Amino acid sequence: MNQFYTAESVTEGHPDKLCDIIADSVLDECLAHDALSRVACEVLATKGQVIVAGEITSLFEPQIPAIARSVLQKVGYDPARYAIQCLVHKQSPDIAAGVDCSLERRRNPSEDQPALQLGAGDQGVMVGYACSETPQMMPLPVMLAHRLTSALAAARKTGVMQGLRPDGKAQVTVEYGEDGKPLRLDTVVLSAQHSPEKPMDELCWELTDKVLAPALQALPPDEDTKILLNPSGRFVLGGPEADTGLTGRKLMVDSYGVFAPHGGGAFSGKDPTKMDRSGAYMARYIAKNLVAAGLCEKCQVTLAYAIGKAEPVMVEVDTFGTGTVCADDCLAEAARFVFGLTPAEIISQLNLLTPRYTQTAAYGHFGKPEFPWERTDQAKILRAAVI
Repeated sequence: MNQFYTAESVTEGHPDKLCDIIADSVLDECLAHDALSRVACEVLATKGQVIVAGEITSLFEPQIPAIARSVLQKVGYDPARYAIQCLVHKQSPDIAAGVDCSLERRRNPSEDQPALQLGAGDQGVMVGYACSETPQMMPLPVMLAHRLTSALAAARKTGVMQGLRPDGKAQVTVEYGEDGKPLRLDTVVLSAQHSPEKPMDELCWELTDKVLAPALQALPPDEDTKILLNPSGRFVLGGPEADTGLTGRKLMVDSYGVFAPHGGGAFSGKDPTKMDRSGAYMARYIAKNLVAAGLCEKCQVTLAYAIGKAEPVMVEVDTFGTGTVCADDCLAEAARFVFGLTPAEIISQLNLLTPRYTQTAAYGHFGKPEFPWERTDQAKILRAAVI
């Protein structure tokens, strides 16, 4: 029996994504001047107001109002129309103590392994996923949704389409055959903020020609595909003026949509001692290498950590019955053997102290080849370890 899977994406002008970008821009500015900065930055954006709150411990003091205004300008909003409030203080000394000296080191002070130096910045569950249905080893509906919103933003910024405004979102439903492979494009939803002078028929024609056509080349619409352009009708009022934005409110857009569960922790605004972020990146790295190694066709890797403890309390692999060589628990043991899973090891392996996080904040944290957690450099080692 065929199944239908849906994924969504939003542009950087969506109010929630605007908040994520501001939070990660603050993080990048701190890391650029002090690589050991501890940052937990949350942002709220509403009509005429941007509020930045959180905990920052750094040798560098970021100019948060200037950073927020710069992001507003780049995204396409007038920064002069927003008041910026900052409610920031230092990281809790109790949390800092648990991160700076792990539980393992505290229990055995003579232990001198650098890998055990840092404890996890919080407890939590992190999930990584990979599959063989696209070159990026991401689910096809997720990639198509991101391509639509990326193309929409590009059409606005390059002037290919006139009368577009920054807010927008897309949703894609793909029909899968009985073999579990993408079969056809069932439904496309695209909503684009526009100026009041833009005629609706002209908007829909241009969206079809200049956004849908290039973005959906991997799985073009057929005669039965349902295409819904601005289905609510007029979409003039958008962004924070129409809808309050918050960091971390687009978790499934950031990750794998309906294809994998989410541990619940947001990514943006957090330095890599926060396992919500670094653990999720490592889980993706492991899952992608397992698929690249030919050990499975799709894979979900789940990691769990306790605050202050360096080693994970759980490492689980689920190949959904697609494993080709051995049982899933064997793959989990191989992952433990090949990959360092303490916070210090993850930060080192994935080069997570480099300020690159603003680039992750929109159009998904996964499936972009420029990020270290997208490498497949451990595939051969993994396969050898298993065999």
